[in-house]
Amino acid sequence: GEFFEYSKKILLLSEAEYDFLNFDAIYSDETENYRFPCEPTDKDEVNIKIRLWKDNLKAEDKVTVVSNKGEFTASKCDTKGNFDYYNAVLPPAEEKTTYFFKIIKNGRTYCYNKNGIRPHEEHNYDFVILPNFKTPDWAKGAVMYQIYVDRFYNGDKSNDVVNNEYAYMGQAAKQIRNWEQPVANMDICNFYGGDLKGVEEKLDYLCELGIDVIYFNPIFVSPSNHKYDIQDYDYIDPHYGVIVEDGGEPLYFEKFSNKYATKYMQRTTDRVNLEASNKFFAEFVEKAHKRGIRVILDGVFNHCGAFNKWLDKEGFYHRGKGYPDGAYRTEDSIYHDYFKWFDNDWPNNDCYDAWWGHDNHPKLNYEGSRELYDYILGIGKKWVSAPYNADGWRLDVAADLGRSKEFNHKFWRDFRNAVKEANPEAIILAEHYGDATDWLNGDQWDTVMNYDAFMEPITWFLTGMEKHSEDYNEGQYNNAMSFEGAMRFHGARLSYPSMSVSMNELSNHDHSRFLTRTNKKVGRLHTVGKEEADTGINKAIMREAVTFQMTWPGAPTIYYGDEAGVTGWTDPDNRRTYPWGKEDKELIEFHKDMIRIHKENELFTKGSLEYLHNEYGILSYGRWYKDKKAFVILNNNNCDKEIDVPVWKIEAKNGDRFVKVIESYESGYDKEKKEYVVEKGKIKVRLKAFSSVVLLG
Repeated sequence: GEFFEYSKKILLLSEAEYDFLNFDAIYSDETENYRFPCEPTDKDEVNIKIRLWKDNLKAEDKVTVVSNKGEFTASKCDTKGNFDYYNAVLPPAEEKTTYFFKIIKNGRTYCYNKNGIRPHEEHNYDFVILPNFKTPDWAKGAVMYQIYVDRFYNGDKSNDVVNNEYAYMGQAAKQIRNWEQPVANMDICNFYGGDLKGVEEKLDYLCELGIDVIYFNPIFVSPSNHKYDIQDYDYIDPHYGVIVEDGGEPLYFEKFSNKYATKYMQRTTDRVNLEASNKFFAEFVEKAHKRGIRVILDGVFNHCGAFNKWLDKEGFYHRGKGYPDGAYRTEDSIYHDYFKWFDNDWPNNDCYDAWWGHDNHPKLNYEGSRELYDYILGIGKKWVSAPYNADGWRLDVAADLGRSKEFNHKFWRDFRNAVKEANPEAIILAEHYGDATDWLNGDQWDTVMNYDAFMEPITWFLTGMEKHSEDYNEGQYNNAMSFEGAMRFHGARLSYPSMSVSMNELSNHDHSRFLTRTNKKVGRLHTVGKEEADTGINKAIMREAVTFQMTWPGAPTIYYGDEAGVTGWTDPDNRRTYPWGKEDKELIEFHKDMIRIHKENELFTKGSLEYLHNEYGILSYGRWYKDKKAFVILNNNNCDKEIDVPVWKIEAKNGDRFVKVIESYESGYDKEKKEYVVEKGKIKVRLKAFSSVVLLG
């Protein structure tokens, strides 16, 4: 209260009447603009800078950097334009360093950290240095593209799942011959035929779009179309790869049991098919790399599937050639300790621990088997090494692995060491909801799928919707204050190395399509039907979101088909097929243009970020790096707005010129150039309803 009353008082006084501290001018962050090196080793001194208004501090005033290693005086090191810069040097440190700035002005003490200027210490927002933690440079700001393989493109019809090939979770496998057929409520065993050959055939499309990285949902042997129930970690599923030796029979009425699923057994257990599929994947990665595209795999290591060869609940491997008995079949199985058992009820023991009680997802028992532990570490190394050379892992439900937090952290430390030893440039990013700080200290994950500091805040602001489309909150819609508060709070949990590579998605396989969220309707496929996900959508809001995605710190990640106008409720409706031949071509072109702007301007990858002018339905923020500057405005109101943008905060001076390079609005978008000149530290911009603009200077 005292702080804000003080702020009100000084705003009423002229500079001549009161020598005040210009709060709005103060800025620092963890980018190389204000910290060098920004990813130091334990041998590096670290220069820490802060910006203040020119001549704002007098001889008796001072600035210090207060860290958990001590307090260090900051001295004026530079003056540019309207600002003075103060620098402190922190000695090398072997352990995590946290710090904030203390500014003493006229005998009053202020503290500055990631939450801005405050009259007291607030350590939840302190800056962080993690010595020896460096994330791959190729991933910083990389444009990623997530592919759910079965629904992307069918390039090889000979490997398609056939009707009744096997049964899973009470359903017979079903081949969907009509690519445009709507997704069913019970979709897990419906296959549209997408495969790696299909992705290979569309690599030129992805290059034209501007993609740097493909992130695949799981592609290892598995009975479901989502493949989060791995059957064999050592091999690519031949239904996605290559079937060389085909034969056997599907199920039929008189023999509708998986013990008769001889076609599936041959396809997925015959090592000729498995080795051929692995070879195809290695060749695919090589072709992607030649086009400048990296490849990230999905690692499902918390649990496997009931079909897994270690459990072999269906007996596929028991009846096959050269495979040991699975743990479901006999207590003497060499894989017995890979699972936790609650009863001695062999053969066919159903009393095993399962993830969230789903018996088709047996939980892996790392604490009970060092052999399993080492095997999965080996899998982590195998796929990022030659001949496969994948570029990293996305880790499914990573915080759930193991049965204690301590064990979980131990495993991920060992996993990181194994993967980085095999491929130092591989990235490790995890699915995680909530505060991931304990995993992001440089010794476990590189980063996370950025739900808290990206997907959720921008979804609430632009649509008022929860990310599953299960709730609408009018109080969050267009609430710029709530948006900024959420982004500051959750963003403070990510250090620079993690933030710069964070997976920033608008949609994915677990949540409703963002375009559907723009209709502000609550629903799921089984409650309101497919058509409701397609009606009332607002593509102008989608364009606002893409503008935000491509200009915000992190790695913008497109869920396949979002760029083509695909809609859908949450799982399974979000897994519709890519609409080849019926794409929204204008939306694709908008994505191409925004990706180009993102990639051509280094400041969107490395630059600082400052909020400029936020009000109901309006977000504006600036980015700057070296001598380049940009600012972005979103107007999510259903009416035109005119605002004064205080670009002096991003170090723009009177007379500086900015050029509008792209503007989106309700009827589309344009790239007509328009020049703006800074006057009195501001630029006046008129915005159309549901619009976004990017200006470069």
